[in-house]
Amino acid sequence: MAAALPMTLTLRDGPTVGRLGFGAMRVTGPGIWGPPRDEAEAVALLRRVVDKGVTFIDTADSYGPGISESLIAKALYPYPAGLVIATKGGLVRPGPDRWNTDCRPEHLRRACAESLQRLRVERIDLYQLHAVDYRVPLEDSVGALIDLKAEGKIRHIGLSNVSAAELARAQRLTPIVSIQNHYNLRDRSGDALVDACAAAGIAFIPWYPLAAGRLAAPGATLSRIANDHGATPAQVALAWLLHRSPTMLSIPGTALDRPFRGEPRRRCTAPQRRRSGRALRPLTREAHFRSGQSEAAEELLIPCDASDFGRRINARAEAVWGEFSNGSSCGCNAFNRWTASALVNWYWAAAAPGT
Repeated sequence: MAAALPMTLTLRDGPTVGRLGFGAMRVTGPGIWGPPRDEAEAVALLRRVVDKGVTFIDTADSYGPGISESLIAKALYPYPAGLVIATKGGLVRPGPDRWNTDCRPEHLRRACAESLQRLRVERIDLYQLHAVDYRVPLEDSVGALIDLKAEGKIRHIGLSNVSAAELARAQRLTPIVSIQNHYNLRDRSGDALVDACAAAGIAFIPWYPLAAGRLAAPGATLSRIANDHGATPAQVALAWLLHRSPTMLSIPGTALDRPFRGEPRRRCTAPQRRRSGRALRPLTREAHFRSGQSEAAEELLIPCDASDFGRRINARAEAVWGEFSNGSSCGCNAFNRWTASALVNWYWAAAAPGT
């Protein structure tokens, strides 16, 4: 039997949050632009997320732009005790599915001020530099966040879409409590950074956790295992992430309340799934940041209260190791026994609450 998987994470000296949070990018309109088609549904979703026990919501000023933050405040303000809302600055939006970097100190100061106003708070618990702007020294961008922290406008500083070298540069200036980078079971090019974050006690927030649905494709390893055990491929992929590192903080998201309630999900149309080549311009040298990608397959959340995870995490163990031992069909040859054990525990607990 694998050891119980911790389901909370403390960001440096606080606060403590659940390790399964919510990504609020897709509560906006198509192309992450403008208001959602049904604002009432988006508000209901955000309230439902918190009602189910989620204590960490991730957003950014560029989602909408401004729409995601405004909807969070409309749905949840005054915020319940223990809820942490993390936001980001450093990207600007010329149009739908288009993203440009602007990490000049003056822009970051203005972006933070506007986020404070939209979120209706005096201090943001976690403010993340959304990308690295190679026209601006990283030290200048991070320096602006240090100034904002000194002024009491942000509590903690995080980074997004950065390399290990860039993290090291930032750490020489100030404590960094989180990294939000591309990472999933299929593409683990960020393994070294995940391990470095775990060693330093830095939260690693993976975006693009299902590889745009490829991990959940019919006939793939995850699909077969999920079907055998009454779970979903998405739950299995998230379980792997949570056990990959004790500082992993996953933020699955959805644009609809229906998937969160466990009802059948409406399928994304072909135009919604299509990605514009113009939207794929890289914002980092590693070319990991893919703007405009439709992650409809990631419209999910667990079908049980997040607060119940800890009590049920060891419900099952060692059930499907044979199916994981040859993970080549999903690009995951490095699976090992302890990962499979905890993974089985997690998705059994999630799929069969109370058993």
